[in-house]
Amino acid sequence: KNGDTLYGVVGISISYTECNEPEYLIAQVIDITDRKRVEEQLIHDALHDSLTGLPNRSFLIQQMNQLLTYRERNPDYQFAVIMIDVDRFKRINDSLGHITGDQLLIAIANLLTRRVQASDTVARLGGDEFAILMQRVTDTNQVIQLAEAVQQDLELPFSLVGHEVVTSASLGIVFSQPEYHHGGELLRDADIAMYRAKANGRSCYELFNKDMHIQAMQLLKLEADLQQALERQEFVAYYQPIIDLAAGELVGFEALIRWQHPKRGLVPPNDFIPLAEDNGLIVPIGAWILQESCRQIHAWRQVSDCADHLQISVNLSSRQFRESHFLDHVDAILASAQIPGHCLKLELTERILMQDTDSMINLLHELKKRQIQLSIDDFGTGFSSLNYLHQFPIDTLKIDKSFVQQIDTKNRKSGIVAAIVQLAEALSLNVIAEGIETQEQVSYLRQLNCEFGQGYLFARPLPAADATELLLANRHWPLGEVEVQESLRVNS
Repeated sequence: KNGDTLYGVVGISISYTECNEPEYLIAQVIDITDRKRVEEQLIHDALHDSLTGLPNRSFLIQQMNQLLTYRERNPDYQFAVIMIDVDRFKRINDSLGHITGDQLLIAIANLLTRRVQASDTVARLGGDEFAILMQRVTDTNQVIQLAEAVQQDLELPFSLVGHEVVTSASLGIVFSQPEYHHGGELLRDADIAMYRAKANGRSCYELFNKDMHIQAMQLLKLEADLQQALERQEFVAYYQPIIDLAAGELVGFEALIRWQHPKRGLVPPNDFIPLAEDNGLIVPIGAWILQESCRQIHAWRQVSDCADHLQISVNLSSRQFRESHFLDHVDAILASAQIPGHCLKLELTERILMQDTDSMINLLHELKKRQIQLSIDDFGTGFSSLNYLHQFPIDTLKIDKSFVQQIDTKNRKSGIVAAIVQLAEALSLNVIAEGIETQEQVSYLRQLNCEFGQGYLFARPLPAADATELLLANRHWPLGEVEVQESLRVNS
């Protein structure tokens, strides 16, 4: 009567007479509308996101599989997928709470739905990842224009309950191609392109190409090799000399890790340290370089009186520093290497220092009780607060090489170097300039009374044997006329 659609199961049986002849039919109708609607709801829930109501990954893959089948019969048909990852969403969640984070995700879902055509599909893939399936693509610019419009939309402030939130997004774009046979393959490649956009500075988009997939496979293989590198003892410590710029004398070394890959040869840190940071292997790798460096300075102290005043500088990752047993681990390494704490200098980035500053200050003071020296690495490139800087028990500021290598009387970055040196002097800290490559840079740094320096002008990072030879030679650098020995340039 009211026009609703009902669902029923009809069963029909035949009634027979005593002579076994059919007499009449019995029809029975059972109303299964409620059961049918529950089934439909279960199917809907299985294919949709409970928070935003958008289709989920399974639904999207089903749609793409249908489009790929259609494309096999119609080769001219093309569609595209745009993967969208909200930048810094975890920071919003952690600072404002999950309720606000959920409100933001719902707002983004609504924004994306309003932006696309009726034939397009917006899906939430999980967490802060969304995707747009454009079903009718006539040219590349059509997809790029949508991606740029989405970026502009997401950069506008979101007015949520009690908060105004500003965010951005990284996007990866992939177009349908004959080699795709399953929707999951398109999502995989859109994901690769999206992470390339993140690596390029976030708040941008990248179009997938085959080279990206090759690089992703190489990275996956490298990660698998990295898992076994510690067990196979493939890591090697190199040591770059740190020079007193006033006296021209060796005062210490910075320990730098290298990976001696059995097939690829010497792998530089920039190729594997970010990977180790992502997968957590940086903790055991960092522990290894710390232990090996302390063992090496103990060995130097056994063979040379000149090593008594040496310091070994070791970089720490934020993951290492957050380990609950970090102090116990440092104590165990110093005890095992039989060296006093003042021989060790730990280099921290500004980002590490600005995480949970109160507990960080306490931890730094515990390290100072052990006479361990503390240095802020790459100073000037991070976001440290000068208000907190005087509270940290820091000994050294290390000027990043990007400033040092642009030293020029007409270059504004020269002024940054001078400002850092003056700041250090005001805080009674010493300064190390890294990346020194020219005599002009040395002269300028000496004029500023910058105490220490390191760089290719003095020596490249050296394997332990060459560093030991340099130490035993009691080398003195005549800084008025610095000459670079080619013998020290090998094994970089």
